[in-house]
Amino acid sequence: MKRLLGLAAALIMGCGVAQAGVLDTVRQRGALACGVNTGLSGFSAADSAGVWRGLDVDLCRAVAAAVLGDANKVRYVTLTDQVRFTALQSGEVDMLSRNTTMTFLRDATIGLRGVGVNFYDGQGFVVRKSANIGRSTELNGASVCLLQGSTHEMNVADWTRQNNLQVQVIAIDTPENLQRAFLSGRCDAATNDASALASMIASLPNPDEYMILPDLISKEPLGPMVRAGDDQWYQIVHWVLMGLIEAEEQGITAANVEQMARESQNPGVQRLLGRSGEFGKLLGGLNPDWMLQAIKQVGNYGESFERNVGPSSPLRLPRGLNALWNKGGLMYAWPFR
Repeated sequence: MKRLLGLAAALIMGCGVAQAGVLDTVRQRGALACGVNTGLSGFSAADSAGVWRGLDVDLCRAVAAAVLGDANKVRYVTLTDQVRFTALQSGEVDMLSRNTTMTFLRDATIGLRGVGVNFYDGQGFVVRKSANIGRSTELNGASVCLLQGSTHEMNVADWTRQNNLQVQVIAIDTPENLQRAFLSGRCDAATNDASALASMIASLPNPDEYMILPDLISKEPLGPMVRAGDDQWYQIVHWVLMGLIEAEEQGITAANVEQMARESQNPGVQRLLGRSGEFGKLLGGLNPDWMLQAIKQVGNYGESFERNVGPSSPLRLPRGLNALWNKGGLMYAWPFR
């Protein structure tokens, strides 16, 4: 009995340490270690000057602004599909912001927690227009390249079984090699998240020669992940994401956030921007203006979407499911109250 009580006490003490662990580590280091894609235009990629940009990168920057007061205090760690979870589990990175699908097994079995969805997507196929293929079911007998270690392998297996199709699956280790394999003719089609396929096509010198087939074969809710057992850090990353979405709904932008903080009489805006409620204090003693800094330095969710992947960006993606809930989409922030 004494041994069991001692074990229980140790577990409780361990949980107490874990709850403040990542926040303390980030503060002591003075920078956020954020796991990102090795290079996915629109989501996480370094430009010609070595500056990291993208929708997922913006979330890293927003968390750094909220916790450290400076969106530039981020160390980006590039991770492939195969090593991304290990890197987070081992503590190599503080959070994963890398086009990762939330699934049951990932949530229940690998010691990680999905924080929320920052992009609703689905798995699609890209083909050459010259192949005269109009639907995914016309790929029967074709060779299909996909990323090893991704959800796409199981999705393709389920899809072929459900539709009584036969395809030759070719597993590739990185997005760069996936693109090379497809362009070289090693496979008839490539499959990935539709957003990743759009990113790939946009980077090609002859994008009009390719098309993404219109039908998707899966749901791919993409979002950041953190280690399980650290409730405080989970809450910080979760509420930064919620805050960016709420800011768009409230009409708060990078340009007007300080004016809104001074003048808005909306109680929700006052709480979001630190004028009331002491919400930052409840998240491990963050400064009262934690979300104000995130919005000021990064912009709201809509600004990030438009800048990185929206119709005016090279990817030219419509808002679709990623529009706000009151504009036909699924983006819905938990209330700040």
